[in-house]
Amino acid sequence: MKLASFTYKNMESFGVVTDDGVIDLKKRFNNKYKDLKTYLENNGAEKITIDIDKTDYSLDQIEFLPVISNPDKIICVGLNYHEHVKEVGRDKSEEPVIFLRVANSQTGHQNDLLLPYESSMLDYEGEIAVIIGKKGRRIQEKAAMDYVAGYSCYNDGSIRDWQLRNDQWTPGKNFDGTGSFGPWMVTRGEIKDEDVLIVETRVNGEVMQKSTTEMLIFPIKELIAFISTFTTLHPGDVIVTGTPGGVGMKREPQTFLKDGDTVEIEVSKIGTLVNKVKAE
Repeated sequence: MKLASFTYKNMESFGVVTDDGVIDLKKRFNNKYKDLKTYLENNGAEKITIDIDKTDYSLDQIEFLPVISNPDKIICVGLNYHEHVKEVGRDKSEEPVIFLRVANSQTGHQNDLLLPYESSMLDYEGEIAVIIGKKGRRIQEKAAMDYVAGYSCYNDGSIRDWQLRNDQWTPGKNFDGTGSFGPWMVTRGEIKDEDVLIVETRVNGEVMQKSTTEMLIFPIKELIAFISTFTTLHPGDVIVTGTPGGVGMKREPQTFLKDGDTVEIEVSKIGTLVNKVKAE
């Protein structure tokens, strides 16, 4: 099942995305759940018994929001693909490299990625996002996948000069609207835990990154176990699992995103996240 957050006539909602359109779950559940995060918090496993053959809106009637528009935490993992570690000239870490994003640094599918006037170094980072489905602390690896609600595509857009001006990555990872998250969440039941997923980034149709989850240094279950050691994970929390090699900063010549560029992040079995770049 594909679950998305969106606005319809300026009203925020969430629902099921089908080939024929969108089913508004907020409306179908009579406002019992105000958003997708609340749905996961209260009844993430509730069976949807509504008529899924009857959609409420077509896709062109809605505006996509980030899959979880109000997460408690967005936890990102750096340097988690072998080829990316190699291209940046770093040694493989013994433990995951962790940093945080804030919610307003994200935008949704088909919305603009913002190139701030403070920089010309907006870089793409195609990644797989994991959405947490139930509360947990000190989760064991063998049970970790049971805490996954689903998966999505993520562009961990980075303002490189602000990221690298000192040892703290936070400023360069949190400019408003520089990252994107979507189009939807594919629920865990649609993807087997052992499935190999392919992540590909394209800029104006040109493939810039391509790899598979076989190349992750720390797989998803290890990330969940590690992160839940120091913080309690809650439904709707997002873990962004790292980017493959091929980032614009490490290309020759360097390739940063420009006003008017189109960025696509495609993950097999999930879908394609598409955004245009707009200079502020």
